[in-house]
Amino acid sequence: MERSKQIQIGLLALLALLLIANLFGGGFKNWFGQSEGDQIRHSAAALTGTDANAGQRANAANTGNIPGTNVNVPSVPEGSLTSIKYDELAFDFGVVDEGTVVKHVYNFTNTGSEPLVISNAKGSCGCTVPTWPKQPVPPGGTGELVVEFNTKGKPGRQSKQVTVTANTNPTDTHIEIHGEVRGKDQPVTKGK
Repeated sequence: MERSKQIQIGLLALLALLLIANLFGGGFKNWFGQSEGDQIRHSAAALTGTDANAGQRANAANTGNIPGTNVNVPSVPEGSLTSIKYDELAFDFGVVDEGTVVKHVYNFTNTGSEPLVISNAKGSCGCTVPTWPKQPVPPGGTGELVVEFNTKGKPGRQSKQVTVTANTNPTDTHIEIHGEVRGKDQPVTKGK
C-alpha cells in the first residue's frame, strides 16, 4: 500500500514538472530540438495517417485545417505570386424576405503574369458560402466566385465578408455582400 502511494506521488510530481516546463520553459520544443513548424507538421502527420495520405496532409497544412486540432496554421501560397482584380468588391442585394437565399457572382481577372490559384474562400459565418474555381486561372484569364447568403434567422441589416486566399500579394483579399433582411413578423411595405 505504501509503495503505490509513493508511485502515485512520484507520477504527480513528474506531471507537475512537465506542466511547469511547458508553461514557463517555452514548451518542449527546446528540449527536443524541434521547431514549432516541425511540431505542427508531425502533429498533422500523426493525425492524418500514413504516407499514403501525404496529399491530404499537405492540403491540411496549406489551408490551416489540421483535422482534430486547434492549431491555426496560416495559409501560405506556393510558387510565384500574381494579382487579382474583382469587377466589384461589394454587392448590395437590397431588401429581401427572411429565408431567401441570395446568390451573387463576383467576376475577377488574373492581372498578373503567373497562373492564379485560389486555395480557399471562407465566409464570415456559416450562412455565407463561396464557390470558386479549383483550376488555375491563366494570366489575363477571368473567373467567377459565387457567393450564396442564406438569410434564414438573420433579420435586419446584414453585411457578410468572404476572405479569398490565393497566390497573390496580399495573400487574402475580401469581398462583401450586404443588404436588408425583412423579418417574418415585419409588415410588407408597398413599392419596395
